[in-house]
Amino acid sequence: MVRALPALLLLVLALTGPLLAPHAIDRPLTAPYGPADDTAALGGDLLGRDVLSRLLSGGAPLIATALAIALAVTAAATALGILAALRPRLGRWVERAADLAILLPAVLGIMLIALAWPSGGRLAVGVAATVLGIPYAVRVVAAAAAPVAATGYVETASAGGERLWYLMAREVLPNLRSTLLALFGLRFVEGVYIVSIAAFLQLGPQPPEADWALMIRENAPGILLNPLAVAAPCLAIGLLAISVNLAADALAPARPSPETPL
Repeated sequence: MVRALPALLLLVLALTGPLLAPHAIDRPLTAPYGPADDTAALGGDLLGRDVLSRLLSGGAPLIATALAIALAVTAAATALGILAALRPRLGRWVERAADLAILLPAVLGIMLIALAWPSGGRLAVGVAATVLGIPYAVRVVAAAAAPVAATGYVETASAGGERLWYLMAREVLPNLRSTLLALFGLRFVEGVYIVSIAAFLQLGPQPPEADWALMIRENAPGILLNPLAVAAPCLAIGLLAISVNLAADALAPARPSPETPL
C-alpha cells in the first residue's frame, strides 16, 4: 500500500484540483510567460493565465481519459484472450486479426480516426486508442491464459459440462490477476502517452481547455521565459505514469519464491 499511495494521492489531487485552484483558469493575471510571484505561484502561461490554477484543473480530464482507455482495453483483451485460450480454433482467428491490426502504427491510426471525426475531440482520441490498443493486449492475455487453460482442473471442469462463461470467469480469470494488473498499468501509461501525443498533434483537447498535455504544447515556445509553465505539467505526467505502474505492481498478488515450499 505504501507504493500505491502516491497514485491515490495524485488521483485525489486531480479530482479535487479544480476546487483548490486559486484563480479562474481562463483569466489573465500576469504578462505572457510572466515569472512566478505572489499572484501566480508558478507564473503565467502564453496568455498570462495562472499556471498553478490550470495545473490543478488539468489533471482530471487526462486521468479520466487514460483510465477509460485502460479499463476498456484491459476488459476487451481479457475476454478475447481467455476465449482464444479456451477455444484454440477460434483463438487462431483472433490472433490473426490482432496481427493484422498491429501492422497499423498507433499514431497514424489515431490521426486517421480523429481527422475523420473532427468534432469528436477527446472522445475520438479515446476511441482510437482503445481500438488500436486491444490487439497488443489480446496477445499478452492469450499467452498468459494458454497454460492455465491447459491445466487439469480446467479440463475437468470442461469435461464436467461447465459453460464457457463459467470457465472464463471462475477457472481462468482468477489466475491472471498479476498479468491483468500489470497490463492495466501499462495501458494506463500508454493512454497518457497517446493523449499527450494527440495534444501535440493538435488532436483531442483544444484551447482554452485546461489539460496537462495541452499545457505543454501551448507553453513550449516560451519555455525560456517561464520554464515552470512546461516543467510543471511534464513533472505531473511523469509522476502519474510512474506512480500508477508502482501501484499496479504493488497490488499484484505475490508469487511464491523458488525456496518457498508449496
